[in-house]
Amino acid sequence: MKLLLALWLSAGALLLTGCAAPGTPGSNRAGIGADAALGSLDATHKPVYPTGALQPITPGSANGMAVAPLAPPADLWERIRRGFAMPDLDNDLVHDREQWYATRPDYIQRMTERSSKYLFHIVEELERRGMPTELALLPYIESAFNPQAVSSAKAAGMWQFMPATGNDYQLRQNMFRDDRRDVLASTRAALDYLQRLYGMFGDWHLALAAYNWGEGSVGRAIGKNQKLGLPTGYEDITMPAETRMYVPKLQAVKNIVARPEAFNADLPVIENHPYFQQVEISRDIDVALAAKLADVKLDDFKALNPSMRHPVILASGTAGILLPWDNAAVFRRNLAAYTDGQYASWTAWTLPATMTVGAAAAKAGMSEQDLRAVNGIPPRMVIKGGSTLVVPRTAAIQEDVAAQTADSGRLALAPEIVTKRTVVKAGKRDSVDSVARRYRVTTSDVANWNSVSTSSTFKAGQQLIVYLPVRANTPGAAPVKGHATVRSGPRAPAASATRTVAPRAAAKAPASRAKAAPARKR
Repeated sequence: MKLLLALWLSAGALLLTGCAAPGTPGSNRAGIGADAALGSLDATHKPVYPTGALQPITPGSANGMAVAPLAPPADLWERIRRGFAMPDLDNDLVHDREQWYATRPDYIQRMTERSSKYLFHIVEELERRGMPTELALLPYIESAFNPQAVSSAKAAGMWQFMPATGNDYQLRQNMFRDDRRDVLASTRAALDYLQRLYGMFGDWHLALAAYNWGEGSVGRAIGKNQKLGLPTGYEDITMPAETRMYVPKLQAVKNIVARPEAFNADLPVIENHPYFQQVEISRDIDVALAAKLADVKLDDFKALNPSMRHPVILASGTAGILLPWDNAAVFRRNLAAYTDGQYASWTAWTLPATMTVGAAAAKAGMSEQDLRAVNGIPPRMVIKGGSTLVVPRTAAIQEDVAAQTADSGRLALAPEIVTKRTVVKAGKRDSVDSVARRYRVTTSDVANWNSVSTSSTFKAGQQLIVYLPVRANTPGAAPVKGHATVRSGPRAPAASATRTVAPRAAAKAPASRAKAAPARKR
């Protein structure tokens, strides 16, 4: 019996020895271990399975093997360092930017603390796609991790998407939301774009230059060097100063993250754990109420949901809201227990016709000042028919905003046409209707201005009051259409000194006057 037990133990030991080193001593298994230790991000890597007879471990092969760390990174910074995979850039521009950042510790502190809400998600996405984790540092260069940042060229969000590029990458931009600022959507679009650029140029430095300068510009610069027989790397092609500094800035930040002690940098602790989670919503809800139910400060709520343009979140146009990890359960519990009426105190209203801001405010039951503030309407503008406004929601309105309105609602503005009280003389057989047609105003306006009915007629030479667009010509100019001589009358009362011509008149106003106050682009 003892002999059988000894033989069984001996066979087991041989089997375990063979399993420890599959393949031959010259196999590439040591290389696989080294890649794992360095955190390789090669998305095309395929697992290598042993073939042939199992071989015992030899002293030489054992010394050449690297062991992948089993412990997770201590914090997110360490996880980012493990994923560095871009070639380093080392030149005077990099050293210059290192010094710039190193001499501004307060700036680094603010920037890195702001990033703590978003970095984990970005690193997760990069690793899932097999992309270098240096790219998680790119928003430091683009926007200092400020999702509300807007450049002079109208690029927006922490990844700084231009409007047209945002449309190319399915980032919705309408009156209710701007997904260029959305944490999830903009990160997805930025990584899609960077992957595409890397596929075009096969070099991460050139891909980053194209992200900043445009792929067409980088392609032309490479083509120019190719024609001249010159190298076509990032440091070889001709580019604007901003793009020339772009990769050195990223390299400087990478170096500081890799060795903060060398630059006297104090990086805040960022745990290797999700900061937020997404929570679905099924009803329209006020931003302030959502923050309150989640027990989150309003500013912190807006930092996680920066794409919202208005004080209400529309369920039909929003996949969900982001909340700090532990607050998501708080929100769900408080939302289920909420009994204080509607979740949303705002709704959307589509204007049936062109209106002044005052008229629209009166119909919506709010002050003109509040309507302007909530909807971002500047002075001296009228609201075109078909526009959508955010207005108070009454208890009688039970329905949430429809998906079509949430996705395609728009606010269209036109310049307000300033008019002046003018006295004209009626011609033979003139009536309210004929005067209205002549001056391109409405019959009701002419009747109101002159305290008559809309069916009234006038005597030849009778003085009439009309409010006409302010003209550039001087007093004493040629008579209008030969029927009346236009002259400036006494100043009208302050309440009616200026007004907006009715929609029909505004549409037919001469182009020269319409251009005097162009509508603000939105």
